Amino acid sequence: MQKLGFVFLIVLISCGKGNDPKPKNQLYFPPLNSSEWETVSPATLGWDEAAVSDLDDFVETTNTRALIILKDGKLAYEKYHGNTITGTAAFTSSSYWYWASAGKTLTSFLIGQLEGVGNLSVTDPAADYLGDGWTDLTPQQEAAITVGHQLTMTSGLDYTVPNNDCTDPACLTYLNAPGTTWYYHNAPYTRLDGVIEGASGQSFDDYFEEHLMDPIGMQGFWTYNDFNHVFYSTPRSMARFGLLILAKGDWAGVSILDNPTYYEDMITPSQSLNPSYGYLWWLNGQGMFVPPGSTASIPSDITPNAPDEMFAAMGKNGQIINVVPSKGLVIVRMGDDPDTGLVPFTFQDDLWMILNEMLAE
Repeated sequence: MQKLGFVFLIVLISCGKGNDPKPKNQLYFPPLNSSEWETVSPATLGWDEAAVSDLDDFVETTNTRALIILKDGKLAYEKYHGNTITGTAAFTSSSYWYWASAGKTLTSFLIGQLEGVGNLSVTDPAADYLGDGWTDLTPQQEAAITVGHQLTMTSGLDYTVPNNDCTDPACLTYLNAPGTTWYYHNAPYTRLDGVIEGASGQSFDDYFEEHLMDPIGMQGFWTYNDFNHVFYSTPRSMARFGLLILAKGDWAGVSILDNPTYYEDMITPSQSLNPSYGYLWWLNGQGMFVPPGSTASIPSDITPNAPDEMFAAMGKNGQIINVVPSKGLVIVRMGDDPDTGLVPFTFQDDLWMILNEMLAE
């Protein structure tokens, strides 16, 4: 009888191991330093072929240069249209385009890396890494601004200055106590470059290349446009970063972001003032958001047609990465202005109207 009980116990343990009712799909990662990338056809996935044609039309009529859809890491859809940024050739998978504010998510990732290895904490005063006097505030006011406030657009610095992209100390003046207001203010975000340099002991570009770009095989470069630091890359490089985020910061078994707590904080509401904002990522399904250029909240999800779990990198003129973890989806869009928003909320929702038809199971 004891033997039978022991066998029954072993069976129970065996059944309990590795039998998640919703097991994660095995992700595919394209090789480094190669143009090789496995594909999977929409037909194989059971996607609606008529809607795939509608998506082709959408690309061609919305100033889109590149639209990529990854399913579990494999290329399920890849479409290019129009010309390069210089207008001298057709846009292809090897063409470069700017990320605009979608690049904020790259910076967020680097902060998480540095926290993961103990070089900083998001609760640290930004002055620990930028030095005293990085603003025009009193020492006490400046010391109250943390790295986390920079990540969440809650620094309290005055966004009504003539140029709220300006990162000169004279432009960074006091308006409110940190953490009490939310405003899409570029300048405090941009100074995170200096935080990364102060915490790593490397130039921003060198740290980015060594710790993010090269380990996942991205091709790109940063350049300054006035005060703004803008990233340019190929569309597939943008897709590589989206895949890294889908994989929670791992790349083919290598941990690029060894900071699971930060990862979860990055893609969940970072404060109650704008619950649709994490650490420089936009979050769907929160029922309210504050758009850039405004202090007023809108009683809506950022993308009503998208799954509630979707989170997004979003930049001017429709630079987009959408990640939907439960479906294993990464959607990337690069291109010219599809609408007039600082961040393309309307365009993204229109895109998801077609995606819902195409992905219908």
